[in-house]
Amino acid sequence: MSNEHTKKTHTLNTGDKIPAIGLGTWQSKPNEVREAVKNALLKGYRHIDTALAYGNEAEVGAGIRDSGVPREQIWLTTKLDNTWHHQVEKGIESSLKDLGVEYVDLYLMHWPSSTDPEDKSKHLPDWNFIKTWQELQKLPATGKVRNIGVSNFGIKNLEILLNDPSTHIIPAVNQIELHPNNPSPKLVAYNTSKGIHSTGYSCLGSTNSPLYKDETLLSLAEKKGKTPQQVLLVWGIQKGWSVIPKSVSKARIDGNYEIDGWELSKEEVGLLDGLKDRFKVCGDAWLPVKVFFGDDE
Repeated sequence: MSNEHTKKTHTLNTGDKIPAIGLGTWQSKPNEVREAVKNALLKGYRHIDTALAYGNEAEVGAGIRDSGVPREQIWLTTKLDNTWHHQVEKGIESSLKDLGVEYVDLYLMHWPSSTDPEDKSKHLPDWNFIKTWQELQKLPATGKVRNIGVSNFGIKNLEILLNDPSTHIIPAVNQIELHPNNPSPKLVAYNTSKGIHSTGYSCLGSTNSPLYKDETLLSLAEKKGKTPQQVLLVWGIQKGWSVIPKSVSKARIDGNYEIDGWELSKEEVGLLDGLKDRFKVCGDAWLPVKVFFGDDE
């Protein structure tokens, strides 16, 4: 295994290559994102992840331009918001306009919930994620989107999607919450078995994570002479998924990228695999439909 983690890419079922590490921008405050994206690209990151729902696409686009890094060298992911499921074409147009780009490398259905824009406690009565996917499947032919995929899909909803007769494009990616306290081995294995690449969000366990009190992780980081964050990122990359750590601090953005030249042994990976605690950063209680069924562990 090469320990040049920042050079690693994963070949998707379309043949395109997604970088193994990217910058996540969820919960990033206004005016911080632009600088974070610029700093990340200048550091060497070539994968930026955003979403219409984050409300920061314009700043992400500005940060890309500020960096001077050519657009074609950057993997750019954004996502269709829940209230736009019945307006996929308008959704991608809105994102492209705000980002200031002609195409995105990956466009994801953010959640398998077609939420009513007039009342977010309700699901659209005449729509579902199958219809959304039918619309998404039209996008690669337009040149506005290179790859399409899903996010927050568990096995149950993936089965529904993949078994529908209208599905003729297999999602290239399923972006899901992945860290040692939410490792979802069954879901990752299912994704892999279907040729779907897994990207891990909240890969550092998110803000104020209980992970940072975990003695196994802390002692492993100390032994390796690395930060707990660096250990978590290398764990994820060695597990075979891409990781999108979120930060706006230049020091942390830099530190998260300084992961080359070392790796975790099989035993060390096993230590993190064996952590007993479980928690999810992102639940589904805020959605009008249930999307997590506890069957993915």
